[in-house]
Amino acid sequence: MSSPPPATLSTAAADVSHPALDAPAGSTVLAAPPCVSLDPAAPAHQQPADTVSAPPPPSSTWVILGNIPRVSTAADGELPVGADLSVALAAPPRVAILTISPDVFPEPPTPRFFPFVLAADTSGLLLLQANLGIPMSREVVDRPHRQGLRWRDAASRYFVLNATTASAFHLPDPEEPILHQALLGLIASPRGDGHYMVAELQPLIGCDKATLLCFSSEVGEWVEKSVRYPLPPRPLAPICVFSHHGRLWWVDLTWGVITSDPFADEPVLGFIPFPAGKVLQCREAWGVADKYRYVGVSAGKLRFVDTYTAPRRGVPPKVSVWTLADPDSTEWTLEHEARFDDIWADESYKATGLSKKIPVLALIHPENPNVVYFFLEEHLFGVDVRDRKVVECEAYELVAPPSCFIANRFTRAWTLPRALSSGISNWSNAINLAEKAKSRPSRRAAKKSSRMMGSPGDYHLVAKCRWNIVSFI
Repeated sequence: MSSPPPATLSTAAADVSHPALDAPAGSTVLAAPPCVSLDPAAPAHQQPADTVSAPPPPSSTWVILGNIPRVSTAADGELPVGADLSVALAAPPRVAILTISPDVFPEPPTPRFFPFVLAADTSGLLLLQANLGIPMSREVVDRPHRQGLRWRDAASRYFVLNATTASAFHLPDPEEPILHQALLGLIASPRGDGHYMVAELQPLIGCDKATLLCFSSEVGEWVEKSVRYPLPPRPLAPICVFSHHGRLWWVDLTWGVITSDPFADEPVLGFIPFPAGKVLQCREAWGVADKYRYVGVSAGKLRFVDTYTAPRRGVPPKVSVWTLADPDSTEWTLEHEARFDDIWADESYKATGLSKKIPVLALIHPENPNVVYFFLEEHLFGVDVRDRKVVECEAYELVAPPSCFIANRFTRAWTLPRALSSGISNWSNAINLAEKAKSRPSRRAAKKSSRMMGSPGDYHLVAKCRWNIVSFI
């Protein structure tokens, strides 16, 4: 007797809607395709067949989401006609893969121009940038507070994706351009009515004022809110924005975290610097800080994970986890700390077969602050820092980038809405066969490929904006 077909994401979320996404013209609610995956390495008796049902894979309340999605084509049949997106869920430490339609990203992705998830909210909403290449052009900027010349080689479009209804809404272009994608965040309305706000912090270095450029789905247009900027004159090195405790949090991994409630009529910016001795010099570790540092939420509290060691001899590499107990506090508490020598010496690490190398920091477990995840040799592994033991280890698959470029900007911990996490048939043992066929090459091949495809400036998205003002009048 054949088993029933697996449920789709839209089936699991049939009673969930976000009116802010459903209502605007041009935003179509679409059924998501089944997210069933096969693992070619699995024994034959574990493969789905017409007469044999596969054992259900483990589910989870959260996933590790790859920030660079696949772009479906008409030939691969990954999405039904007219569908905007699908998500192939996978239990951590494997990576969940987002697939988007050519309507969202109409060009073949390259290492310089590609779609990228900027934010993921627990409501099931995702903020995506579609960075498209255009011929280099020069524009004159003549606005009350900004004059100069701007060189453009890219045009960015921004979308709010609804994973529970598989719909995409193209945000209108603001009158004032978005200046830096790493300062753009998404937060769901605290009223729980399905509305949301997208906001970019636009500081002007050397000035005590800044602008919050905000799009409210309830109003349907962009507005500017003037805010006092509390930081001393120093360039930001933004890496990401996330929502927590009804606020947005802008992260500079060299300095600290800025926070504000964009829904307030008169928002106030707060700044939480990193603990004493953890603030880096201006421009120190720029472009690579997210290999060694991470800020995120775990067990309802803000956490700062640090493995960075300044270039000096005699300092043993270690990982430390700091906690901000109260979102209104500026005091960090050291929760756990472990030397990598002790982790490598444990039998649990030896069992992984991984080298004794400093790994790339990936993320912290969003529910268990003892567990921190790392990338090493095409594997994602979790370490209980308190016990100095490896608790999980799996080979990971990403759409991009090659492993030589890996950093935590390319993945994120995403706590799922119940509509997605509760449907066990949505979960896959691995990513789909098409992705397996295109799986990342060996390290030797990846190095060769990276030389052919781009430079370390590619897949950058850190401290660089393709809308930079390059000269002032």
